Amino acid sequence: MNIDDIMKILPHRYPFLLVDGVIEKSENKIVAFKNISISDPVFQGHFPNYPIYPGVLIIEGLAQTAGLLLLDESQDAVPLFLGIDSARFKKEVRPGDKLIYDVTVLQKRSTMVKVQAVAKVDGNVVAKAELLLGVKV
Repeated sequence: MNIDDIMKILPHRYPFLLVDGVIEKSENKIVAFKNISISDPVFQGHFPNYPIYPGVLIIEGLAQTAGLLLLDESQDAVPLFLGIDSARFKKEVRPGDKLIYDVTVLQKRSTMVKVQAVAKVDGNVVAKAELLLGVKV
């Protein structure tokens, strides 16, 4: 799945679309990525002398990836980020890193889903959380 496919599903747009591509997708699992670039607007202020990609944006990228798992382009719906539990940040994410989002369904009920979300760089966990998402139709 490339950026054109992603933009058919997610309502987010630059600079808040935080998924660049999807590596694999099945019914209950998705792996996607975001290329972190020094030209990302967030680095103008976080932090100019030592740029670190904010943890809150890593979590948002994981939530957007989960939205891609919930929806497809045939649906006229919006994914909603409803909750977050057990968030942990393990390592810094810096410009030049390729952030891998790995999201797996834990529970599904109607239009709500709970997922285990893990972000990695070079195979190392940089953040993880359980996320709750819904769908607005």
